[in-house]
Amino acid sequence: MRISTNTIFELGSTKISDLQAKLVKTQQQLSTQRRVLTPADDPVASSNILGITQSMSINEQFATNRQNAKNLLSQQESVLQGVTTLLQDVKTLVVNSGNGAMEDSQRKYLAAELRGRIDELMGLANSRDGAGNFMFGGFQISSQPFSETPTGAQYSGDQGQRMLQVGPSRHTALNDSGTAVFENNRTGNGDFLAAAAPANTGSGIVGSGAVVDSTLVTGHSYSVNFTVVPPAVPFNPPTTTYVVQDTNTGFYMDPATGVFNLAAPPATGTTYVSGQAITFDGLQIDVKGDPASGDKFTTSPSTNQSIFTTLKTLLNTLSSPAMSAAGQAKLTNGLNAANNNIDNALDNLLSVRAAVGTRLKELDVLDSTGDDLNVQYTEALHQLQDIDLAEVISNFTQQQQALEAAQKSFLQVSHLSLFNYI
Repeated sequence: MRISTNTIFELGSTKISDLQAKLVKTQQQLSTQRRVLTPADDPVASSNILGITQSMSINEQFATNRQNAKNLLSQQESVLQGVTTLLQDVKTLVVNSGNGAMEDSQRKYLAAELRGRIDELMGLANSRDGAGNFMFGGFQISSQPFSETPTGAQYSGDQGQRMLQVGPSRHTALNDSGTAVFENNRTGNGDFLAAAAPANTGSGIVGSGAVVDSTLVTGHSYSVNFTVVPPAVPFNPPTTTYVVQDTNTGFYMDPATGVFNLAAPPATGTTYVSGQAITFDGLQIDVKGDPASGDKFTTSPSTNQSIFTTLKTLLNTLSSPAMSAAGQAKLTNGLNAANNNIDNALDNLLSVRAAVGTRLKELDVLDSTGDDLNVQYTEALHQLQDIDLAEVISNFTQQQQALEAAQKSFLQVSHLSLFNYI
């Protein structure tokens, strides 16, 4: 069999090129520490690598989302802490205002301090986050949510909560609306509101009351009307009586049965004893002091009230004269109402802060889960695409020696000629 010189060169060049290509590929595997450089190296492994890489990218994006959520929730928690501290300071101011020895002029200084607290609270309610968005406007992040009014504040936001996906199947709220934080505060004791009529002239003070039998509660509003009856015998003290009216139906309570079935006030009211419980339709209130004839105390179902309305009402109470017995009673009733409403606002704030804390805790748990997933993905990628360093170095050395042998043998064969033997 005769082999031409051209064939020798073609075969030798092709073989050397193949060996060089294998050596270069092995060198690339060593430099990248990767076994699969192209999908052709291992189609099945390449497909799995692509899926795992995408899952890792999504997991990393979730981690970024969780960090963003933590930043926003932490900023909100900081503001809520400021609101909590402010309301606690206002409670202290309410207690100080109830000092009977304090004169009206001194109480006005406390009113001035409260005026500053209202301004501070307005600033907190209109706080912005790190991106310059309003925290408590719901979805209305670019417009100021609260503006002051004579009786409180006007909320211009909505009830929306911005959501962000922080896990494969989990979204978390990034904010709470201004309504949820500042306006969802129950009045009175949370079930109903007991209040003194503004026109009262006596020294009667009403307590917050309580529900004593929830099965009898109707949800109606009631009025307890007082009358001072002159004594039948001269020089005897007058007798104070009261009647209870259901203002929804207009009927009066029968003192003998406790049933609201009288179209007109009973001929004889119930004798009033300071501090003694007044019970009707499952509700109970107590009045202390000396109500004047015509004085009235009311109960109505609790409603939601803005904390700004509570503070503005308190400001008006502190600014009113309170040197007379009637004025002192109005002051005490106003302070008691403000104290109850501030307590309710603090309870509501506690609920919101607890919800924020729960979200932050969940984000920490999701972070831990995400880190575990990342470790699993990394291990799976290592098994699919990383090289066995000892094996690849061995192959590289073997291929290098084979290439050198092929080059040397080709050099020898390419010089073969009959002319060397003539």
